[in-house]
Amino acid sequence: MKILWIDLNSSYAHSSLALPALHAQIMTDPSIEWEIVSATINENTGMIVDEIYRHRPDILAATTWLFNHEQLMHVASRVKALLPEACLVLGGPEFLGDNEEFLRKNPFVDCVFRGEGEEVFPQWLTCWNHPELWNNIAGLCYLDTDKQYRDNGTARVLNFSRLIPPEKSCFFNWDKPFVQLETTRGCFNTCAFCVSGGEKPIRTLSIENIRQRLQTIHEHGIKNIRVLDRTFNYNTHRAKELLQLFLEYPDIHFHLEIHPALLSEELKEELKQLPQGLLHLEAGIQSLREPVLEQSHRMGKLSDALKGLKFLCSLPNMETHADLIAGLPLYHLYEIFEDVYTLAGYNAGEIQLESLKLLPGTEMRRRAEELGIRYSPFPPYEVLETNEISVGELQTARRLSRLLDAFYNTSAWHTLTRELILNDKDFLHNFLKYLIQVNLIDQPMSLEKRGLILYEYCKLAYPEYKIQASIAWIEAGMSLKKTPAEKVKTKHQIPPEKWEVIYGEYKSNLRLCFLPLDENTECGYWFGFETEIQRTFPVFKAKTDI
Repeated sequence: MKILWIDLNSSYAHSSLALPALHAQIMTDPSIEWEIVSATINENTGMIVDEIYRHRPDILAATTWLFNHEQLMHVASRVKALLPEACLVLGGPEFLGDNEEFLRKNPFVDCVFRGEGEEVFPQWLTCWNHPELWNNIAGLCYLDTDKQYRDNGTARVLNFSRLIPPEKSCFFNWDKPFVQLETTRGCFNTCAFCVSGGEKPIRTLSIENIRQRLQTIHEHGIKNIRVLDRTFNYNTHRAKELLQLFLEYPDIHFHLEIHPALLSEELKEELKQLPQGLLHLEAGIQSLREPVLEQSHRMGKLSDALKGLKFLCSLPNMETHADLIAGLPLYHLYEIFEDVYTLAGYNAGEIQLESLKLLPGTEMRRRAEELGIRYSPFPPYEVLETNEISVGELQTARRLSRLLDAFYNTSAWHTLTRELILNDKDFLHNFLKYLIQVNLIDQPMSLEKRGLILYEYCKLAYPEYKIQASIAWIEAGMSLKKTPAEKVKTKHQIPPEKWEVIYGEYKSNLRLCFLPLDENTECGYWFGFETEIQRTFPVFKAKTDI
């Protein structure tokens, strides 16, 4: 039996756990031959199909996500036309809802799995070519020989800790910038927009089991781990145990999702003590409006969430990102702008504004008409309009998201953008209007281009921030020959008798430049650059104030 896995990702930086997780359970079975074809959604469909066809597999398998759904259907339909005897089986989040319509619209797909496949996929392999026996396979959805829809429910791995870890599979990809790690499966929360909202029970791995897996990951030289737990701090005791375990690997950077409303005082104390850079936190807040959160069935009080988020954003030893979702029921555009302003005030490391997607299997999708939500029937199922936010306003929210990603969420321009937001509540509206007028908001922009835009806009609308824009430009390592550095003096700069050092250490071999506050003063900022190594950003900064 030959299985070919179609590994179709958004980019080569990403990798799915599905293949190694499934393969690990049956990797010792000599009767199964495994092949893989890896590609991205941006590659030529014909080339992908040709490579798959040359393998002549018995079974074609793939994981289906929002981002690869369309391209995967193009690939799979062509391959099935060329290899009609091959059995095509799909799994993934796309099939957590009712799958009858999908199977009838895509007759080249033989069956799909709903839920967790590590235990049931090996069972299916024992009868893959005998569809009359498929009714005993949990989670399997298919059309029988009479074209009747069969739905075997949702597959759940109840003994999560007994699974063979995906890291043991030869298909586990160690070449990516990060790896993914599950320490729990399931979610205590009940969010109506999330596919994990009904994923019960919560199943956990023991700390010793996780330690063994971390050791394997560490031995492969991995420096970044994304912990896939839906809510890291659902249990304070366990969260503390995990943090202590992470401390055993100080050279690894852990990315976690945390619920700010559930932060206990014990856990706050633990977080305060962690070394710089050990954690990167994703705080799911979604909205700062009580009615919106209640309608979304988000657990926890808003007041607790805001208190917890303020605390997390204040921690100097880690960065916390906050998420907002445009298109949630009862959420207005003006409230989104106000919430961005509030989060900037908290000093959130990033503000990620996403558009709501009505995912298959979620309560919000089932209740879309009742809630007044109009959405695209095709992936990624993006909300088009609600009773509270119009088509045009959702486009504005999408453009605001691009603005935030380009400026606030970019470290080089973060500080200046944040100051501008907090200085003027109308800044986001005005800057967005400007970017639209000059036809830039929907265009790809380099880091340099964004710095130029920000400087020119400050000159136009906020001249008091010109100096800060120039400083941001210099510290980002941009060219001192371009406009944002037009006031910078670079030739034969002699250090003053007295200055206030902001960072770094002055050495005589540094190349100095001086940014005066105005033409008639010696007040300003000094920057020192190393000349012996290829660094474009300053290693020394000081200020003179006369």
